[in-house]
Amino acid sequence: MNIIVLVKQVPDTSEVKINRETNTLIRDGVPSIINPYDRYAIEEALRLREKHGGKVTALTMGPPQAAEALKEAVSLGVDDVVLLSDRAFAGADTWATSYAISMGIRKIGQYDLIIAGKQAIDGDTAQVGPETADMLGLPFIAYIRKIEKVENNTMVVERLMDEGYDVVETALPCVITVVKEINEPRVPSLKGKMKAKSLKVAPWSAKDIAADESKLGLKGSPTQVVRIFPPAPRGQREMLSGPLEEQAAAVVKKLKEQSLI
Repeated sequence: MNIIVLVKQVPDTSEVKINRETNTLIRDGVPSIINPYDRYAIEEALRLREKHGGKVTALTMGPPQAAEALKEAVSLGVDDVVLLSDRAFAGADTWATSYAISMGIRKIGQYDLIIAGKQAIDGDTAQVGPETADMLGLPFIAYIRKIEKVENNTMVVERLMDEGYDVVETALPCVITVVKEINEPRVPSLKGKMKAKSLKVAPWSAKDIAADESKLGLKGSPTQVVRIFPPAPRGQREMLSGPLEEQAAAVVKKLKEQSLI
């Protein structure tokens, strides 16, 4: 079973910086991590490989430093990696990103399943998974909490809903996004760390994946961020101190004064 895992390197949430001229994230020199939800996708891909055999390939799009995320994926047990890195990809929205990723997947060729985390913690759009599926003409299922079985070119999964879950059967290949309830990610092995340390990641450019450059980056993005600004503070704030009982009484008094209770 050949599986492709979509991985994104995201800024550490405590260190986010914005370029005020382009309204894009400043990634150079900023501490970065693998998108936490993608770690669950990696783990599920590895479990499927252990059960059914095959190969797991991690794919990401980003600047050269995104190779570090792929090396971490290798330390966890991923077999192969693909880095899409080209200035032509810069400033892409989710649509242009999905186009580039879909072209990278087409170049990889043979696959049975594509897995991603439910969303990235920097953009929180949850759009790349379904958009990539659409561009590849594949079935898509979101919010998978459990893969029940894979057999005869079909897969049965549990899809997390607001109240309970759905049981869904789909043909393979397909694209799914997973939630954290699906598993508990493993830690890197010593063997994996050694393999990752010696790994040389050769990036694929827009030309390498035969992409139409008019569909990439800012010029290929139908949506653009016009302005970024912090929310304006609302109302006055007051810090309370002292024993918990006194603080609770003070809060009740304030709410009564405002006719809120």
